[in-house]
Amino acid sequence: MAFWIASSPHNHTQNETSALMRLVIYATLPGIFAQWYFFGWGNIIHIALAIFSAFVAEYTVLALRNKNIKKQLFDGSAILTAVLLGISLPALAPWWVSVIGAVFAIVVVKQLYGGLGHNPFNPAMAAYVMLLISFPVQMTLWQPPLSLMSMELTFSNTLSTIFTGFTAEGFSPDQLRTHIDGFTMATPLDTLKTGTTMGLTVSESLQSPVFGDYFGVGWEWINFGFLIGGLILIAKKAINWVTPASFLASLFICSLIAFLISPDSSASTMFHWFNGACMLGAFFILTDPVSGATSTRGRIVFAALAGLLVYLIRSFGGYPDAVAFAVLLCNMSAPLIDQYTRPRTYGHQSGTK
Repeated sequence: MAFWIASSPHNHTQNETSALMRLVIYATLPGIFAQWYFFGWGNIIHIALAIFSAFVAEYTVLALRNKNIKKQLFDGSAILTAVLLGISLPALAPWWVSVIGAVFAIVVVKQLYGGLGHNPFNPAMAAYVMLLISFPVQMTLWQPPLSLMSMELTFSNTLSTIFTGFTAEGFSPDQLRTHIDGFTMATPLDTLKTGTTMGLTVSESLQSPVFGDYFGVGWEWINFGFLIGGLILIAKKAINWVTPASFLASLFICSLIAFLISPDSSASTMFHWFNGACMLGAFFILTDPVSGATSTRGRIVFAALAGLLVYLIRSFGGYPDAVAFAVLLCNMSAPLIDQYTRPRTYGHQSGTK
């Protein structure tokens, strides 16, 4: 979730929450459109599955808790969580991955802690990490861009693969992920990490077709789409610009230092910005006011820490992308960050007791 709540005192109404949630969902559309254009229907199908599952889970828990179902079910928070989760999943992951993830996000991460406004962790990212740890094979079924696939992946074939594990012609996801030259495809981050681990330089690794002419076929445009959506949110004052600016600046500085020291083993700063879930995390995940820091200084520290963690995990960790892990670690750090960065109370004087 991503909407800007200022420091108290402030008013809060259901209509305002619903409007903000809708605005954030609309802002994801440029990135979702880029996903569809370069990778097909997979993520849109998973978004639909996640939304349905999130609605059922939210309704069930609210009914068991005797809450106002109509008021809370349609505040938009469950839909936004499902959209963010569906965006993050591999396009050809089995259908039950999005269902389990959405139910976990709503029931365990959100409602178990008391519902909207009480969850200490970002529901979508917590669900993503749970899925990645529990089902590593299914969560690494990354599909190559449509332009690099050895066969056409239509809507019906995508739907069949997600629900049955095979296309109408009987091809499995592994066969669909095989490049026309016979090489299995992976994300640009994973391909670069594997190449440098095997002793290749960055420039040698970038010869893979998955990188295309820039930073990654399709991936740079997906990140650009979420960047556009994020700038719209800032212009509409739905989020505070401080958080994404601090995150991107931190990741920029870390990657620039490493690139200047060792360009043969370190990717460029723009490569880090326009790959993986960078822009999605900067504008739509870290800006969640519930699980993040509250003060302006706190947001700067919170987001800068996330940028540092993303770089460290991408470069030295076991996972090529790191936004979800960085967000959860920062969520755990948010209370401590608030403790040392909260503004002084009105009338406070240094040295008074």
